[in-house]
Amino acid sequence: MENAVKLNDWTRILVGEVPASFYIELIIRAAFIYLLLVISMRLMGKRMSSQLGRTEMAATISLAAAIGVPLQTPDKGLLEAVVIALIIVCVQRGISAWSVRQPWFEEFSQGNVDILVEDGVLHVKNMERVRLSRERLVAQLRGEGIKQLGMVMRFYMEANGSFTLISAQNERDGLSVVPRWDKSLNARFIKSDRYIVCETCGYLQQLPYDQKERCRNCKSNKWTAAVRVH
Repeated sequence: MENAVKLNDWTRILVGEVPASFYIELIIRAAFIYLLLVISMRLMGKRMSSQLGRTEMAATISLAAAIGVPLQTPDKGLLEAVVIALIIVCVQRGISAWSVRQPWFEEFSQGNVDILVEDGVLHVKNMERVRLSRERLVAQLRGEGIKQLGMVMRFYMEANGSFTLISAQNERDGLSVVPRWDKSLNARFIKSDRYIVCETCGYLQQLPYDQKERCRNCKSNKWTAAVRVH
């Protein structure tokens, strides 16, 4: 066969089956596509250059998919990419305008804010709904400088998937978020002689308390001493 694929055909692998003049044309196409992307992102608003929501992400992926073909295929014109980019820009601007006028539509298209930690206690049901594991949540808290849940007033998952921490003004006893195997750091915490906490969600319970009882928040029956950093 004439067009059989040969593993040692380095000219085909590296250069392809296009004339050399196409590589000069490729420079023009790449510059045009780059400018088209910049202009399209600018027309879709400032949110496109910040953390993306669902609709912005969909628009970005659609743009990338649409303009990739004429960038690399010599028999495809650039006008097709322009038309597709204009359609995507118009749709995205329409969605943004409608979201401003109709808050319910923004919540429907972008999602809503979820409380993951409230006054030092994990919202287990919200974590399950947004499919966020406890390990990932406490890792995010450690990244924010949190050592125990009593330092947290609110911890939100925003509609775009980012996290927002509001620290407690007055730290209280809570559940350590430091890994158990890090015994040297855990040993520095002051253990409370007044409170215990649920090991699963951090629900605080005053002593004396029967530790065979289940947690009122998550129904777990595993308890440990609450800690304070200072």
